[in-house]
Amino acid sequence: MSDAKLFTPLKVGNIDIANRIAMAPLTRNRADHATDAPYALQAEYYAQRASAGLLITEASQISPQGKGYAFTPGIFSKDQIAGWKLTTEAVHAKGGKIVIQLWHVGRISHNSLQPNGETPVAPSAINSGMKTFNAQGFIDTPTPRALEVDEIPGIVADYVKAAQNAMKAGFDGVEIHAANGYLIDEFMKTGANARTDEYGGSVHNRVRLLDEVCAAVVSAIGAGRTGIRISPYSPANGISDANPHETAEAAVKVIASHKLAYLHIVEGSTGGPRDMPEGTDLPRLRAMFPGAWMVNNGYTRDMAIEAVQSGAADIVAFGRSYISNPDLVERLKVDAPLNKADSKTFYGGGAEGYTDYPVLASVDA
Repeated sequence: MSDAKLFTPLKVGNIDIANRIAMAPLTRNRADHATDAPYALQAEYYAQRASAGLLITEASQISPQGKGYAFTPGIFSKDQIAGWKLTTEAVHAKGGKIVIQLWHVGRISHNSLQPNGETPVAPSAINSGMKTFNAQGFIDTPTPRALEVDEIPGIVADYVKAAQNAMKAGFDGVEIHAANGYLIDEFMKTGANARTDEYGGSVHNRVRLLDEVCAAVVSAIGAGRTGIRISPYSPANGISDANPHETAEAAVKVIASHKLAYLHIVEGSTGGPRDMPEGTDLPRLRAMFPGAWMVNNGYTRDMAIEAVQSGAADIVAFGRSYISNPDLVERLKVDAPLNKADSKTFYGGGAEGYTDYPVLASVDA
């Protein structure tokens, strides 16, 4: 089925992609330890995978406050812009398209990772009960500090500056990270948001930050270069919600109003089971959004071909299989076996388990 619709071109907002396969954002913790800037190794890694219709980078913090894990890249400094420019140039030289995922981790951080040892921020002072890691190893996340209302415009401005920096770095667009229990997701979901002001309580209030970030980024770089990721049903990073269907619908309605290029949805638990709560109606959500619909989580070749062929999705994002298969598109086309990923090298390190996986041509030689 190399002639399947999955392998055909698509226009996604202002971005023309060669096929409907995306590389999902994958945290790899290999940024420069002093500057949180990517360097030549990342350029090689992404360029190896440039046959994907769309590459979505690892989540990249929009500000020093947005950082939650050691050795993750940012997009707020000159060094980081320059480092990412190496990647975009390498990907474009191979004919690929690449967007950067914009990230504020919210409460999934630690004082040791924050500027001046400050307490991580969140909608409310509710501990996630999760762990993160700094240079010393895994550590419990502390109880965060609830953001004051007058601090929120500054965070929205950080998203805008990060998006503008992404354009300077040569990216084709950005993906706003509104999933997996990080800041925007924390505001949307009742388990992390106990506010009683205009950012809490009703679902309309809880999606306000989402609305403001989308509006501001679109105003800065255009809707055609802006995508977003949500995970309405995922418990990632200790997040929960009293009415996920209501929240999902409100979120998609907001995103649709800004006419973003694509909506990237995690089906089920991020990186885990695809189970979704009773009453989940993904076709209904899809019908609400006018742009490209990108699906993610545990897709096989057959599932991906069927999803795009049937119209259930426009694009399918693959995560873990892209770690060990830089030529995943080619392998899917011919239904070739996939390299097995080495989980010991997922996070941190250098080239091993990062840029040294073989491609089909070298396997067959």
